[in-house]
Amino acid sequence: MNKISKILENSLNIIMASALAIMVVLVFGNVVLRYFFNSGITWSEEMSRYLFIWLTFLGAIGAFKNKEHLGVDMVIKRLPNKMKKVVLVISDLMMLFVLLLILDGSWKMTMINIDSAAPATGMPLAFVYGTGILVSISMGSMIIFNLFRIFFNKIKDEELVMISESEELISLHADEFESDIRIVKEEKQG
Repeated sequence: MNKISKILENSLNIIMASALAIMVVLVFGNVVLRYFFNSGITWSEEMSRYLFIWLTFLGAIGAFKNKEHLGVDMVIKRLPNKMKKVVLVISDLMMLFVLLLILDGSWKMTMINIDSAAPATGMPLAFVYGTGILVSISMGSMIIFNLFRIFFNKIKDEELVMISESEELISLHADEFESDIRIVKEEKQG
């Protein structure tokens, strides 16, 4: 299961990086064309917007998987483990309900716009509205897997708090920060 999860996460990162790179090229190319040649790529702005939508929603999936969304855990940290599990189940069920609403709305919007095309690219608008379907199914499956782990006691006590603190994230990347600081200091001295 970890191998599949890692492959999916790497694929997600590659898709997001590609979308960002294509967006940068399209927007920068359009700016250069407008300023220097008084022309432009007609579909560039629309395509960049759609890529940004996909990038945002795919990033939300990645952040959800890594528990990097914002959250407040002052009360939860003080609860005993049994109550932490109860609160975690309640919050997971609430998120699952919201994701079902997103899935329902995205499905309806996708079906309404299945025959509609974007004005500049001619791309079906269902491609844009389908992001909600992908996000809700992806996050929903992660929540269901998390609920399975809770109900069958396969979750560790430190995983009962759903968010990662910024200090924890900094400590995970401390080596990178230290090497960056060392490089900057060497450049200033040299």
